Amino acid sequence: MHRKRARILMTVAVLIAVAGLLTLPASADEGMWTFDNPPVKQLKERYGFNPTQQWLDHVRLSSVRFNDGGSGSFISPGGLVLTNHHVARGQLQKVSTPEHNYVKDGFLAKTPAEELKCPDLELNVLMSMKDVTDRVRGAVKPGMSDKDALEARKAEIAKIEKESLDSTGLRSDVVTLYSGGEYWLYRYKKYTDIRLVFAPEVAAAFFGGDPDNFTYPRYDLDMAIFRVYEDGKPIKSPDFLKVSAKGPAPNDLVFVSGNPGSTDRLYTMARLKAARDVTYKLRLELVHRMLNVFRRYAAGGPEQARQADMMIFGLENAIKAFEGEYKGLKDPQIWKMRQQQEQEFRKRVAANPEWQKKYGDAWTQIEKAQQLLMTRLNQYAYRRMPGFRLPRLAETIYRYVTEVPKPDGKRLDGYHDAQLDSLRFRMFSPAPIYPGLEEALLADQLDLALNKLGPDDPFVKAALDGRSPAQEAKYLISGTKLADPAFRRELVKGGAAAVEASKDPLVAWAVKLEPQLRKMHDWFEDNVESVFTAAGEKIGEARFAVYGKSMYPDATFTLRLSYGSVRGYPMNGTKAPPMTTFYGLFDRAYSFGLKPPFLPPQRDFDKIKDLDLKTPLDFVSTCDIIGGNSGSPVINRDGELVGLIFDGNIESLVSRFAYDDVKSRAVAVDSAAIVEAMTKLYDTQYLLDEMQVTK
Repeated sequence: MHRKRARILMTVAVLIAVAGLLTLPASADEGMWTFDNPPVKQLKERYGFNPTQQWLDHVRLSSVRFNDGGSGSFISPGGLVLTNHHVARGQLQKVSTPEHNYVKDGFLAKTPAEELKCPDLELNVLMSMKDVTDRVRGAVKPGMSDKDALEARKAEIAKIEKESLDSTGLRSDVVTLYSGGEYWLYRYKKYTDIRLVFAPEVAAAFFGGDPDNFTYPRYDLDMAIFRVYEDGKPIKSPDFLKVSAKGPAPNDLVFVSGNPGSTDRLYTMARLKAARDVTYKLRLELVHRMLNVFRRYAAGGPEQARQADMMIFGLENAIKAFEGEYKGLKDPQIWKMRQQQEQEFRKRVAANPEWQKKYGDAWTQIEKAQQLLMTRLNQYAYRRMPGFRLPRLAETIYRYVTEVPKPDGKRLDGYHDAQLDSLRFRMFSPAPIYPGLEEALLADQLDLALNKLGPDDPFVKAALDGRSPAQEAKYLISGTKLADPAFRRELVKGGAAAVEASKDPLVAWAVKLEPQLRKMHDWFEDNVESVFTAAGEKIGEARFAVYGKSMYPDATFTLRLSYGSVRGYPMNGTKAPPMTTFYGLFDRAYSFGLKPPFLPPQRDFDKIKDLDLKTPLDFVSTCDIIGGNSGSPVINRDGELVGLIFDGNIESLVSRFAYDDVKSRAVAVDSAAIVEAMTKLYDTQYLLDEMQVTK
């Protein structure tokens, strides 16, 4: 009886799993949709909601991209921008000093005069989108090799971006969508005078620390507020999201408008196989090693710990994300689903002789290029510019002075005319640089290259020049002046001749290494990228031929709209609630004995009697997100901000490859918690008044 019952249960489980895989595309709140192709049909059918063009435009113009990674939104007519504390963390560290640690202790400007200017933060607002697919593809002439076709596309893209910048003054990026199925020109209003207004303590923003990261239930006040300036004055932002004091209710329809970084949902199985079998293992090995370097450096004292804080946080976050993605990639059900999707797609293409002739060889071409890349994987993993900020500044400066004199269409990506303003903004950043940290990481990465490639490798020989990794790192970092922005400016002003003649050891080192790095870049472009691009275009066209434009493209760190409902999920044999509260925050703190990282700021205890402890703190929804969405507003039907995305649960990490609305959830700070904390914990009523908070 037990065996029979077990067989029955197993059969039922398999049937349920298969049914879930088969029905997932039709039932899930799936998709990171571009604003030119919003999910209108799905919203009507599932939620009875029809977003107007005015609603979509308002949401788009209220949304902000943090160009150093992350999203945000305008929340006042005076240029206030809301994002996550962890999105702001890099800038918080850059404006901190040994005396004032704003990451740890938080920050509040009581007046505009006290707002702190960020050294190198660029914010972008998407003003318009234009389909330029025909123009980009038109640059490719019949009979061109993949290499020549890639060069022709890149030259045309550079030309489109330059023409757009000259005619509009807006940042102009040509974005590749659907693996090359479409090319779109995105025009952004760019802001670079950004000032910090408010951030809570890290103990409030990242309560639970790394143990709770990518989990739920959560109890984080992961928020920060900046203000945007132009010409020395706060901007007027007519499109902004009013912050709701009530937040959402369970089962409410909500939207996320943000900039998801990247997904691989349209990758071919050949590329996924390489990721599963090889590249994820390598990536995790490298990140773990780097984290150990920063931890050892941080152990040197409080100031070293402050300097290393951002990288330790980022690397711990990356490890947990990569491990979750890797686990999902190895999941037999996910793998089977992706195989079935590709097989069905290719079967439909093969059934049409015209399609098969035009597109049928694309998958094989990608597989061959991927296999070729694997033969040189070690070189591309370890023959690279090592170190942290200083070596990369040296590399960027040399490439800048050698690329800019070339015709625009012949330059390396990142050095085209339309990209130079943002590049110079980063290159001449006055943000502090810490030589001790630079030396520690450079020494370790040179040691890694030596161990992996051997002492006779040409790159290793050139990089070490007869010294040990530690000796070379000390020589390069102690002798360079690149930490000084004024020195960088003078060097660039002198052009290629000045850079090539420079006696600065790190600059001379970058000049020496560049031929080998450029040779590797050119090989990859000629043998891999050109094939991926040409074959990707074929697959993109085939996808439109077979399915129409009923699908959304992979994420590209461009503005997308996701939708879903506020909803809990099954977890650990029980249920995860749709929302947590301030009650839960204190319960979790006391359950762990009031020890970090489960110890809220002292102000929470001092003002506990003032708090309405039943106020929702965090909530989850079925909205489809991934890294880059951090800081995105969660918006209700009325266009009000009801939440602030800051994470996904651990079950959502597979979302890089496939979406599942059963257990995957987006985690957000509840707007009710934001208002409660700003009112009763941080005394920021003047900001709430400016935000026109809705009751």
